[in-house]
Amino acid sequence: MAPERIVVFRFYEELNDFLTKEKKKVPFSYSFKINQTVKDAIEANGIPHTEVDLIVVNSESVNFSYQLNNQDHISVYPVFESIDISPIVKLRPDPLRETKFILDVHLGKLCKYLRMLGFDTYYRNDLEDPEIIDIAFKTHRIILTRDIGILKNGLVTHGYWVRSQDSKLQLKEVIRRFDLQKNIRPFYRCTSCNGRVRKIEKEKIENLLESNTMQFYNEFYQCQSCEKIYWEGSHYKSMRNFVEEIVEN
Repeated sequence: MAPERIVVFRFYEELNDFLTKEKKKVPFSYSFKINQTVKDAIEANGIPHTEVDLIVVNSESVNFSYQLNNQDHISVYPVFESIDISPIVKLRPDPLRETKFILDVHLGKLCKYLRMLGFDTYYRNDLEDPEIIDIAFKTHRIILTRDIGILKNGLVTHGYWVRSQDSKLQLKEVIRRFDLQKNIRPFYRCTSCNGRVRKIEKEKIENLLESNTMQFYNEFYQCQSCEKIYWEGSHYKSMRNFVEEIVEN
């Protein structure tokens, strides 16, 4: 019988969210098969490769294709937000130049919030995982999901597992994770279709407005895609308060 092959893993910070209790924040042994890559071993422990930004084996940084060797000591770190580690190793293509998202079917309310803050967000409540992956790849979008499984697909390069189940907390989580505070552009996108919203003269849309709206409001905005009309009514004020709360935090 061949001797058992063992490596020691240690996962850091929020990567522990994926681990069972006995493996959280401590070194632990992992038995592996011959020719197993570190990427496969990481995902076998429940962690999507999109959550990992740095792997150090025996004090040397490696990429996902590294083949495990008996008695390796492996430290795995999450995505770094404030520290530039590009001189060490990046495990995926460079960050996307423009932050664009595609969301799974569980994140409909988060979609509206992201659009409200001006972020390009693709969402349909009938998308299957292969469609999400295909659209993300073709349109260079980051996958946001509550389903860890989709992030383990080898075709996924940019993705994030949303931890919270509360939509407002999800929004704050995503803004913090991708450092989006400076990129917020409130009411730049249509919350219904993701199109861009532009100011429009009242005279051009008079036939589309109800009499009370015509009487009490003078400034209007229209989506360039679905032509939905917006104005600064009571609903707008509550949305503005919500945006200010997010920006301040």
